[in-house]
Amino acid sequence: MSEPVVAETANAAPPLLAVEHLSMRFGGLVAIDDVSFNVVDRAITAIIGPNGAGKTTVFNCLTGFYKPTVGRLTLNHPAKGRLFLERMDGFRIAQQAGVARTFQNIRLFPAMTVLENLIVAQHNKLMKASRFTIGGLLRFPGYRHAEKAAIDLACYWLDRVGLTERADMPASGLSYGQQRRAEIARAMCIEPVLLCLDEPAAGLNPRETGELRELLLAIKEQHRIGIILIEHDMSVVMGISDLIVVFDYGRKIAEGTPAQIRRDPTVIRAYLGEESGEADDLVAEAIHSEPA
Repeated sequence: MSEPVVAETANAAPPLLAVEHLSMRFGGLVAIDDVSFNVVDRAITAIIGPNGAGKTTVFNCLTGFYKPTVGRLTLNHPAKGRLFLERMDGFRIAQQAGVARTFQNIRLFPAMTVLENLIVAQHNKLMKASRFTIGGLLRFPGYRHAEKAAIDLACYWLDRVGLTERADMPASGLSYGQQRRAEIARAMCIEPVLLCLDEPAAGLNPRETGELRELLLAIKEQHRIGIILIEHDMSVVMGISDLIVVFDYGRKIAEGTPAQIRRDPTVIRAYLGEESGEADDLVAEAIHSEPA
């Protein structure tokens, strides 16, 4: 098992997230087997691999849905220092560690308006400002200030994802692509240090995919956070990723820049099942795709 890529300089800052020897077993099934990699701050890290390779299981461990069987998940929070995610209750990972997530299957509240979905994401701050109900009922100044700040932040992200005009409509009335953007906006409303996106380009048309690439690059550059991306659309992965980690059958089989992954024969075999020298030609149709 190869070790995660790290900077070689002695004074290099620690990674935003260090995944060390992560394993996840369900009875006799090994879903993740001794996986290690780093996620760099202010960069986009993509996790790719065939269906069933264990990618979403990694996300479930990072965000508290599963407790790893073995392994350490260290988040080097810029304000709070070193946090061990595997020791934290799931609901505290978003609240205290600042790890936000979207899902393969969209999980907006369909009966709520788009704006309300983004305000709900900030409920921890609002509950604290309300003194856990009484301050909100009596409209204390501190609560009114927090409420306005929550609305302002929600409106900011609605504008960033192009949904301002749809703020007051039920989330169920959005198109599929709009719902995907609303989920990202909602995740950003917790002001995360690490954003985990599970197949955000799934079901999008080429125009929407291009808009997604631009949005994620803008989030990285302007909000200066780390992003982990699970994605099957190689035009997205190769177009925006700083680092790619490749999984197959629960194990890490490769790690590197997009240029390195494009020509890695192990990755080609995992995707195409091709052992011969012709694999270098076949990869142009799969892993070697370029953004439109």
